[in-house]
Amino acid sequence: MLDLLLSLAIVTQDQIPLRGAPEENASRHAVLTQGDTLEVRGVKGDYLQVYDHRRERAGYVLATQAAQQELTPQAAPKLLAVTEFLKNQPGSEALGIAYGAAFLKAAPAEMMDAGAFEAIGAMADRLAWRASRVMPNDEKTARIVSAHTETVASYGVTFYSVERNDKVTLCYDGDAWRQVLALPASSAQKANAALSLTRHECVKTSLAPSEWLGADLQRAETLDRVLEDGARRGDLPEHLRNRLKIRSAGVWASIAHRRAMKPGADAASVLEAGRKAETLLAGIDKNGLAAGDRLAWNVAAIRVGASRWAAQPQTLAEPVKGRPGIQVTAGEKPGQTCVKVIPASGGKDAPGESTHCTYGYVWTASLAVSPDGNLMTLAVQPLETWRELWVLRKTQDGWQFEIVPPSTDNPELGYIEFAGWVPGNKQMLVAREIGANGQSKTSFELWDRGTLTVERRADKPGDLSAFYRWQAPAWKSATVAVR
Repeated sequence: MLDLLLSLAIVTQDQIPLRGAPEENASRHAVLTQGDTLEVRGVKGDYLQVYDHRRERAGYVLATQAAQQELTPQAAPKLLAVTEFLKNQPGSEALGIAYGAAFLKAAPAEMMDAGAFEAIGAMADRLAWRASRVMPNDEKTARIVSAHTETVASYGVTFYSVERNDKVTLCYDGDAWRQVLALPASSAQKANAALSLTRHECVKTSLAPSEWLGADLQRAETLDRVLEDGARRGDLPEHLRNRLKIRSAGVWASIAHRRAMKPGADAASVLEAGRKAETLLAGIDKNGLAAGDRLAWNVAAIRVGASRWAAQPQTLAEPVKGRPGIQVTAGEKPGQTCVKVIPASGGKDAPGESTHCTYGYVWTASLAVSPDGNLMTLAVQPLETWRELWVLRKTQDGWQFEIVPPSTDNPELGYIEFAGWVPGNKQMLVAREIGANGQSKTSFELWDRGTLTVERRADKPGDLSAFYRWQAPAWKSATVAVR
């Protein structure tokens, strides 16, 4: 739209009437909102005579409610200064984007840099954030935010919706941020661009399953490139370096699971992704985390924890030393995997069903067999952010499979894992982490083996004496629950 204009007025307030005459009581032709751009065709007293190309309406607006601007190289510095100021003014995103668009139209080539695009990207992200958090009963705010998103759309700012777990998130498509990555920019500017373009909550759920891995690999490549560039230049602030590693760890954890789920999965590539996720998480200096980044760090740890068995070579989990094992085979349906209990070598199994099937990924390296051989646990991961614990119990009627989720309250992500056997064959240790509603929770638990009920739990393993004494060394060395 700005291509049509040289002299324009930018509406600076919301709910501004476009009147049919330069009078206070004249009829309204339209209701304007901040950021609307009007072609100035004249001045009548206190009113500007304007034309709204977006609505195809002519009329008059008070001069105090719209700022006149000239799209000339001489005006560009002023337009950029206002854009930078509004960048940090919540609620003024549409106005700031309008000024940013005007600057991009007015500025000569030699004045163009990443700064204006960074400002537009930041304001577009904040507007999307506001729109995603409007309360259903707040109709006034909903109307204003909707008007702002429609206004910025006229400048080419595009949004899309992602629905996940009954929650709809509005996301900016990131065009301005991609310009930041393409132009000469500071490491901090490129880091902010990468973080905006790789949000977990903005991965489109409309993608086909075959496209998910490609989308994650693209996110990982963006983050890796910015991290490497920042390390080479040496000017990447510590808090941004930590944020990039936090995001990248979560992305590589997703890649590990998606690679494992791919038909004919390459074990080496799964192992590579799992180990990279753990390395990135371990490389985060928790003492250097900004105050607002600790939750993101915990969420990244839960994501890595859900896929942590990808960092271990997968064994066959066959019977050894007189203990039972399992056999994993493809199920009858596409994408299905079946687990069958194999009795101890030379032994006889109890009669009854000893096979259970799943559409999740079975991490065979996770198999843990109790000292008496009557109980086994297995990690099964149906989603990239969700890992269940299968408990296989030997009974008189055969092996029973019990599936224990991280939580029954529909959290957004989580995992639950075996952590050790307590002598006496009556109890076992379990750890779990869940994330939901902007919070994360870690729990270390003592279970009754017979009923799988929690007898005791604590927030730290050292606060539970049985856990402190009997946690398995292999679990302690590999888990991310203790960090």
